[in-house]
Amino acid sequence: MRIVDVHNHFYPPKYMEALRSGDSAITIKIDADGNPEVHYPGDFNTAVLGHRDIAYRQGVLEQEGVDTQIITLTTPGTHVETPERAVRLARMVNDEFAEIVAARRPRFAALATLPLNDPAASVVELRRAVEQLGMPGAMLFSNVNGVALADERYWPLYEAANDLGCILHIHPTNPISVEAMREYWLMPLVGFLFDTTVAAGHLVFAGVGERFPRINWVLSHLGGAIPYLAERLDRGYEAFKECRAHIVKPPSEYLKTWYFDTVNFDPTALELAVKFAGASHIMAGSDYPHAIGSIPYMKRALTAMNVSESDRALIMGGNAAKLYKLG
Repeated sequence: MRIVDVHNHFYPPKYMEALRSGDSAITIKIDADGNPEVHYPGDFNTAVLGHRDIAYRQGVLEQEGVDTQIITLTTPGTHVETPERAVRLARMVNDEFAEIVAARRPRFAALATLPLNDPAASVVELRRAVEQLGMPGAMLFSNVNGVALADERYWPLYEAANDLGCILHIHPTNPISVEAMREYWLMPLVGFLFDTTVAAGHLVFAGVGERFPRINWVLSHLGGAIPYLAERLDRGYEAFKECRAHIVKPPSEYLKTWYFDTVNFDPTALELAVKFAGASHIMAGSDYPHAIGSIPYMKRALTAMNVSESDRALIMGGNAAKLYKLG
């Protein structure tokens, strides 16, 4: 059964070298095992070998039977830099991603990174990534230095994405009010999921989905809490006139047309998402090689789901092959 992993992360070598040069808001430290630690305000990631060595990573995919990964940059993203550096680093990442895809397809495809703290430059880079580099879209973070994705400063970006029929995959980042989540890794364990949920709800209520219907939205980590809370959003639509100001149907009707990756390794939770959006809108994701990501856990959960074999094939890779035009 074909496996396409739509949620995983890679730090390209030139990008890492640029961070090490010191011309960045990000600090690189080395841990006891020799792995770079990518420190940014409020958090850090340990870049293990799978994050930064594409040949090693390809060997892992071959061993695990993963046919294709859609690689993306991960936190902190380029938007934590000055706008000038963000533009330069985003172009660098996208060029490196394009080189990897050209050399190693069909094992890899990629989504673009955008300099999101410069909305106008993000439009330019999205068009370059799609029209010149052949990427199917971009990954967005759930907020941009505290600015909501639903903010109208990003609507020109959505207009361009709509014109191009792009994929926009929302990935969480440091939530607002993160100070309440400093202990016990509550930020990635809980805060990330709810920042995705807030971003999705805000985009729908603000009318972004209504206004730009050709964008293919993908939500990380099974949509955060969207499948679980969608009924409550619909009640808000009925109860509050503000929730009806920009949309003409209940929020769940928009959200059911979005896509959800399976970075939640509980088969029962996955089945709820299938019941909410349908098997045709669920796509395999591993969050490899982060500490709480796992290709084996992804495969185990997808195998254990109580769905038909035809639906399982769609979720494992069929939906992504079609959406990302993998052939």
